[in-house]
Amino acid sequence: MLYLAALLVHCVPLAMGQYDICKSWVTTDDGPSWEFYACQPKAMRMKDYVTVRVDPAGITCGDPPERFCTHENPYLCSDECDASNPDLAHPPKLMFDSEDEGLATYWQSVTWRRYPEPLLANITLSWNKSIELTDDIVITFEYGRPTIMMLEKSLDNGRTWHPYQYYADDCMEAFSMPARRVRDLSTTSANRVLCTEEYSRWAGSKKEKTVRFEVRDRFAIFAGPDLKNMDNLYTRLESAKGLKDFFTVTDLRMRLLRPALGGTYVQRENLYKYFYAVSNIEVTGRCKCNLHANLCTFKEGSLQCECEHNTTGQDCGKCKKNFRSRSWRAGSYLPLPNGSPNACNSAGSFYCECYGHSNRCSYIDFLNVVTCVSCKHNTRGQHCQHCRLGFYRNSSAELDDENVCIECNCNQIGSMHDRCNETGYCECREGATGPKCDDCLPNYYWRQGCFPNVCDDELLLCQNGGTCYQNQRCICPVGFKGVLCQQSRCEVDKKDCDGAPGAGGSLATVALGVLALQLRGWVDL
Repeated sequence: MLYLAALLVHCVPLAMGQYDICKSWVTTDDGPSWEFYACQPKAMRMKDYVTVRVDPAGITCGDPPERFCTHENPYLCSDECDASNPDLAHPPKLMFDSEDEGLATYWQSVTWRRYPEPLLANITLSWNKSIELTDDIVITFEYGRPTIMMLEKSLDNGRTWHPYQYYADDCMEAFSMPARRVRDLSTTSANRVLCTEEYSRWAGSKKEKTVRFEVRDRFAIFAGPDLKNMDNLYTRLESAKGLKDFFTVTDLRMRLLRPALGGTYVQRENLYKYFYAVSNIEVTGRCKCNLHANLCTFKEGSLQCECEHNTTGQDCGKCKKNFRSRSWRAGSYLPLPNGSPNACNSAGSFYCECYGHSNRCSYIDFLNVVTCVSCKHNTRGQHCQHCRLGFYRNSSAELDDENVCIECNCNQIGSMHDRCNETGYCECREGATGPKCDDCLPNYYWRQGCFPNVCDDELLLCQNGGTCYQNQRCICPVGFKGVLCQQSRCEVDKKDCDGAPGAGGSLATVALGVLALQLRGWVDL
């Protein structure tokens, strides 16, 4: 009965498209134990946990105070923005406040008084945490929507940025892209970055305030218009490459490139009616916990997954210590409806720590130690913690990763042996160079190994930049001649001296070359 109750509690939310119970206490013939399931936190308003930055410096209006107009009354410029007056200031925090009695509060930029210099503004939202979008991003503008803007995303806390969606009144003119609608995408193009004209054209209606990034329409490609077929969506998120990451962000950035015009062209005689004003930004999503947590809490200024399945980390992205008998894996939506927890397991008291590279241990009596047996994945050592000879440690992988050891791949001819150091560099023979000893040092050439670039039995080198051909003769650069390219052509034809490459200082070079040859008996002066 207890098992049935636990199962019912687990399955009800899954039928509603939620993976929000990580484990249940069940009783079987073997006794009571925990049964684990895939799980994830509930969706919430992510703007409650965001940090906002607006740039460039000085883009927010009010310092110094300035007047502005509206498109409805473009020549009645009685409104004022003043950062020193709380009643007239429009700081960035007003994009996220609760608006009392329907009175809109908003961030506002300076006016376009420096036209034709572009009026550019960036609004960056940061969570310091991976989040998964579950509903549309909705941005509400006052006094007109921008005619050109971009939405960008980051997956690495703002270190790199990628386009998410383009917006323009004319996509071809603004971004050299044809206008597309999300609802026209197919199952194979659901994560395509597109340009839309739906939210940028001026229609003169005060109700047309919002700009959207249509998450639900992209979900509907798989789950149907009413999002009832969530099983199919979860299956696609699991199997389609890059689809899950498409809805994952750590940061969002709105790049405002041209304000609302209120017409077809800019009226130079009244630039005070052109500016940006944002009253609200709604972002709905959940903490990304890799299906290893059903709670996400706000601690010490950042969101943190309450990890289950013996996982740990901000995103439950690794196994706890002593639970690394196999490599960490994210939970899986499949098989439906419960998914797979892919929990981290302990090797138990019988096995020592082998980082998932062995499942057998042996006790060595005279040493009084337990050691791992038959280490896999090119590992070796008592705990399979070292790499075999001919392999080196992958610094970007954890010790329990199957790809923790990378083959050295030393060139068999250029290297002393097939072993490399801890950074992957091989020990090279004379004249060879490069991480794998497959290249030659200057003045050496490759011929089943690296040999000095010489052209006679006395090991004389080609001079003045000459190169040796088949160990028989020097091929000279323009401006030089001779067996070893030791002679300047200027000596033969004075007309060549003015424009010949390397003419400067050539007499000294020739003199040294002739002196060297005389000493060796090549030249009789």
